[in-house]
Amino acid sequence: MDKNREEILSLLLTKSALKQDIYEDTKRVFSSFKRVMQQEVDFFRPLIHDDRVRMQFIDKGDYESQVFIGSDVLVFHMHTNVFLLPEQHKFWELDYLKNSPDKGYFGIIYIYNFLAQSFIQGRMNDPGYLIGRIFVNKEGHFFVEGKGPLGTEFTDLEKGLLDDQVLCSIAHTSFAYALDFDLLTPPYEIVKQINVMQIQAISSSLNLQTGKRLGFKFEARDENIF
Repeated sequence: MDKNREEILSLLLTKSALKQDIYEDTKRVFSSFKRVMQQEVDFFRPLIHDDRVRMQFIDKGDYESQVFIGSDVLVFHMHTNVFLLPEQHKFWELDYLKNSPDKGYFGIIYIYNFLAQSFIQGRMNDPGYLIGRIFVNKEGHFFVEGKGPLGTEFTDLEKGLLDDQVLCSIAHTSFAYALDFDLLTPPYEIVKQINVMQIQAISSSLNLQTGKRLGFKFEARDENIF
């Protein structure tokens, strides 16, 4: 076998197999996460005696689930690709990754926050916001990047292992952040002008773009996507 073929075969047997393993591990984590969220919704639902207050879990398949909570909906989405941390990421300074670079590959579960009415009324132009993302490596170690407590409570990659208790804590933190993340009035200059088609759409479906934060931005980069 010539050198080029040997190199290709080596990559197939190592890196490609590694990515498939991480994908399967992340899929199992996401399945456990969905089960935990369903349990939490089942716990809270009987305690809410006001029918106007939403608390509902919807399983959308292998890669997505939704939790309607009050006036919000959280969308949990598992990415089907595996990512390598950018070389400038601070975790590459850890011996945990220096001694085993393969541990720097991660599956990712994204957490988005939308207004519930955006889904209920089919307001397709309404924005949602990325409030967190869970990184899972080949050993089941994890960390979370995110807004508020999501970005500060789950940052120990070396010691962080995902189990039902940790997943429950992430779910609770996500629920609390969404409930505390209030709708703000958009600047007057942005909404002062409207055309005939837009007002007709509003009349038929209330299809006026609405979001919790105008200009909200979650800054994070995925430089190596596979």
